[in-house]
Amino acid sequence: MPRIFGVEIPGRKRTEYALCSIYGIGLTLAREICEKSGIDPAKKADALNDEELSQISKLLQTEYRTEGDLRREISGNIRRLISINSYRGSRHRRGLPVRGQRTQTNARTRKGPRKTVGAVRGKEARAAAKSGK
Repeated sequence: MPRIFGVEIPGRKRTEYALCSIYGIGLTLAREICEKSGIDPAKKADALNDEELSQISKLLQTEYRTEGDLRREISGNIRRLISINSYRGSRHRRGLPVRGQRTQTNARTRKGPRKTVGAVRGKEARAAAKSGK
């Protein structure tokens, strides 16, 4: 498996799809990178030689933000929103959806598993409720 920026890209895939495993690169950007570096996007990633891999990594370093830099920038943006007490920052802080989605019924990904709200009864109270007292 070839490595670019410390990320192992899948070798059996076409280059344009293998590059998508790098954080911050989607299919459109991967195709653009293949075009700029003069590499056939249909070529398998295992078939790339060292020169082509260095050409791709050089292009990524100079023109695009990927991996650690991009993650740092995104987390910095979120920290800034939280620190200026914006509405979006407060949603990030509470772990709720940020972009206006409904929360009464959905949003389980952001909110986590359901937490049942109600009285927690002891064993005696449950037994009494079952017997009908």
